[in-house]
Amino acid sequence: MDFVLSGVAACGACVFTNPLEVVKTRMQLQGELRSRGTYQVYYRNVFHAFYTIGKVDGLAGLQKGLVPGLVYQFLMNGVRLGSFAIIESAGYIHTDGRVSAVKTTVAGAVAGVAGAVMGSPVYLVKTHLQSQAASTIAVGHQYQHQGMIHGLAAIYREHGILGLWRGSSAAVPRVSVGSSAQLCTFSSSKELVNDLQVFPKDSWLVALSAGMMSSVVVVLAMTPFDVISTRLYNQPVDATGKGQLYKGFAECFSKTLRREGVTGLYKGLGASYFRLGPHTILSLFFWDELRKMSRQFR
Repeated sequence: MDFVLSGVAACGACVFTNPLEVVKTRMQLQGELRSRGTYQVYYRNVFHAFYTIGKVDGLAGLQKGLVPGLVYQFLMNGVRLGSFAIIESAGYIHTDGRVSAVKTTVAGAVAGVAGAVMGSPVYLVKTHLQSQAASTIAVGHQYQHQGMIHGLAAIYREHGILGLWRGSSAAVPRVSVGSSAQLCTFSSSKELVNDLQVFPKDSWLVALSAGMMSSVVVVLAMTPFDVISTRLYNQPVDATGKGQLYKGFAECFSKTLRREGVTGLYKGLGASYFRLGPHTILSLFFWDELRKMSRQFR
């Protein structure tokens, strides 16, 4: 039940935040191909990106990749939050009745690794679909998948089972860092809000406040890993499945830093917060409320 509730909570948040994920993906990819003589910059900021995508691709363009996005959230966060819920229920993150920051960070990282590995193939296709755009505003490499199943089948036929986990070298640290930051700050923030007695102990405002505090830390910690992850997942590959732009996480990180500076690692930061912030707040809020309802039902 913990796994199911966690997955449902994440899917509920995804419906509202997927357009921001599309914007974030496009902004993280623009400027990537300058070494090939193509400096693709069409989006000045998150608001301009929203307007441009809506104008050229239509409103449906802002919900590209929604199906794999929902599947990814159910798989990744179902495993991640479900695993953490079990660890928390067993009392492993507490010391003398208080939340231990170190134990929570480790538990969050372990749960994040499990979720990232599980959801990586679907995230790969989601990135490909969300980067697809009309030629006038296209950034990054353009795959021609017709949908999630078509994309998964095409990658499997061309590169085998291992091809579906291409880019996971970036996904694992991305989700692990984000998960440890999110769950550590969420658990600590909930405890702080309860100690301050601003709201009644079981009020939904406790989880909402804790989620808002957690979202800021998550975005700052995750964005550089998110940029690298997006670029590794979306890069073109040769006949053997090897990336044509980057060999792996380290090379992508160093090239991005050298060519675009530190700001290159924080591309789409505004979009990241507008997406990760609400997603973190909503998913943690839904997760906490669904768990309370489940306990009451039992």
